[in-house]
Amino acid sequence: MEFFFPEDNLTRAVPEETKINSLLAQAYPDGRRLRVNIEITPFQKRPYIEVLLNDSNGDEAASTSIVEPMSWKLEFTMHIRGELKNPYTLNARLYYPDGPSTDPLQYSFDVEAPGSLPDLEADSG
Repeated sequence: MEFFFPEDNLTRAVPEETKINSLLAQAYPDGRRLRVNIEITPFQKRPYIEVLLNDSNGDEAASTSIVEPMSWKLEFTMHIRGELKNPYTLNARLYYPDGPSTDPLQYSFDVEAPGSLPDLEADSG
């Protein structure tokens, strides 16, 4: 059973026409986490999405799978493993286990290492 809000009057795509419309990522100031935004075509049947983050060597720094999202606008946090190796590439692929899949969408970016904290010295004044 599919559930959508009654005020929702969008045209919904069949699985063959469902795709990722946008993929964005922004590193948090700590340099260890990543905010990911994905917008997909409004759908009739809920898809699956695989998201993979690779560092400059092509090694996996993070990954996640989203199974049958309720909404077509997704925002989530990924945690970056290992030492920072810019640039990073985020790949997202939409698919159906028993049906069509799309080519991965890519987004490349750099993650800035967090600045060192200032030394705090006791005031002896």
